[in-house]
Amino acid sequence: MPQLTDTQIQDFEDQGVLVLPEFFTEDECDTIQTRMTQLLNEYQPGENETVFSTTDNTHTQEDYFLTSGDKIRFFYEDSEAIDPSQPLELSLNKVGHALHDLDPVFSNFVRQPKLAQLAADVGFTSPLLLQSMYIFKPPQIGGEVVWHTDHPFLWTDPPSVKGFWVALEDATIDNGCLWCLPGLHKEQPRQRFRRNSSGGTEMVTLNSDPFPTEKRVPLEAKKGTLVVLHGLLPHWSGPNTSSHSRHAFTLHLIEKSAKYPEDNWLQRSDDMPLRGFEIQVAD
Repeated sequence: MPQLTDTQIQDFEDQGVLVLPEFFTEDECDTIQTRMTQLLNEYQPGENETVFSTTDNTHTQEDYFLTSGDKIRFFYEDSEAIDPSQPLELSLNKVGHALHDLDPVFSNFVRQPKLAQLAADVGFTSPLLLQSMYIFKPPQIGGEVVWHTDHPFLWTDPPSVKGFWVALEDATIDNGCLWCLPGLHKEQPRQRFRRNSSGGTEMVTLNSDPFPTEKRVPLEAKKGTLVVLHGLLPHWSGPNTSSHSRHAFTLHLIEKSAKYPEDNWLQRSDDMPLRGFEIQVAD
């Protein structure tokens, strides 16, 4: 039985975005926020911390980032935010990229029947849970995430990636909510992000035309809202200049039958293959 209505499914096919208020309860959101607080309390910062920025991209050449596909790793907002005297949640950009497979609380959060049904409703036959991120967007320093689509970074042939973005706190224009360009998911990809022969990464330009950002639409979202994003839908979020954080959780899915290239930046070791919505039973 579909969870979405026929109208919602058609809207997603037409617009490439679907906003589902109250998809998660406040208690469900609080559960993974509490778990993240526990992970931050257990985290021991190293000597060489990595900054994640979509306007700089230095991190894309660093081993800490490039080997995070099957790990839980911590990325700072900017170099000035690396301050041991400050709470980590006020310094970090995100934690990723395998929370959903390595942490039981996050695994239980994403492997709920209602999410599996939603994946089927938006077109998946045999989805694989590829990547997860806990995003902090700290007050005052939370940075811009530039206009992009997800497919160039999580390339499959044919294109199959979709994002499930969850508002763990209210997301507003003031604190850096998502914006998108509805309907542009029907266009061809403009870029391809891949590993190169030197061991780093590169962005290959396929079409240099800029996105028509004058058509942008804000996606303000109350806590518990789930936003479905097509992998070719352009989206953006501005800096958080407010005094309120904008915590969010993102899960990216791909179709099992689609080819996932070996030069994609995000890779896993052979002993940790991608899984779907099935619950892992402990030995």
